[in-house]
Amino acid sequence: MIRALIRTVRTPVLEVGYLESGPPDGPPVILLHGWPSDVHDWDGVAPPLAQAGCRVLVPWLRGFGPTRFLDAGTPRSGQQAALGADLRDFMDALRIDQAFLAGYDWGGRAACIAAALWPGRVRALVTINGYNLQDIPAAIRPADAAQEHRHWYQWYFHTGRGRAGLAQNRREIARLLWQLWSPNWKFDDATFAATAASFDNPDFVDVTVQSYRHRYGNAPGDPAYDVLERRLEAQPSIGVPTVVLHGACDGVGPAVQSEGAARQFSGRYERKVVPVAGHFLSREAPQEVVDALLVLGAGR
Repeated sequence: MIRALIRTVRTPVLEVGYLESGPPDGPPVILLHGWPSDVHDWDGVAPPLAQAGCRVLVPWLRGFGPTRFLDAGTPRSGQQAALGADLRDFMDALRIDQAFLAGYDWGGRAACIAAALWPGRVRALVTINGYNLQDIPAAIRPADAAQEHRHWYQWYFHTGRGRAGLAQNRREIARLLWQLWSPNWKFDDATFAATAASFDNPDFVDVTVQSYRHRYGNAPGDPAYDVLERRLEAQPSIGVPTVVLHGACDGVGPAVQSEGAARQFSGRYERKVVPVAGHFLSREAPQEVVDALLVLGAGR
């Protein structure tokens, strides 16, 4: 059994906590978790990749687990450009020129941004749910009623009551969303508790609320990321080799939403809908993620 080591590294903005496993000279694979979750998303993915010879790195995103801001004055932003920049800075801090990336939800957004804006840094991409960049200028347009209903938690966080509710009931909200988003996944209390500890990060609420307000134009971004946000408004194409995975039973973003994703990818592209799996696909069908990365050339 290959054991993961808990490490930290400093970037210009963060002290990032991360797990590392596999040979240090192996091809780097960075696995990026979603919201509300943490590095345990990849418990079934990292060991076989490490066994295949990959250097596997699994960071906690800003606002989660042991990851901390270095400066009390830094805005606690969860905007997409910040997540993408964090990934780039994490690679820089570890002197990783190029890596395989896999992620979903917030982590998938960071991975897609890196692949779109800095393609020379990305050998290949596995993105769960498709093209995860937000089209913020278009976000003012309402979705259909069913999708608006699925996003109830986002509207809740736009209110003072919702912010207070997240601060008070973060575990209950997260557990409910896990159940709604992955209806066929029968996780146990221990599995949830292992991840829920990451929500005790002192910046979890601020980062979460800013993220969901910013994406609809209802909160300012961190000025440090203004240039990146303008680049993302163009919805740049992703040219690196890509596999899109989508859970057939995803309760927040149904698989039909990625049917047209191919138009956003200009390189090698494959899409697979995974039966039974929901939003937390890397937990429910980890071998699908492992196989996709190996097909793209990870391992040795």
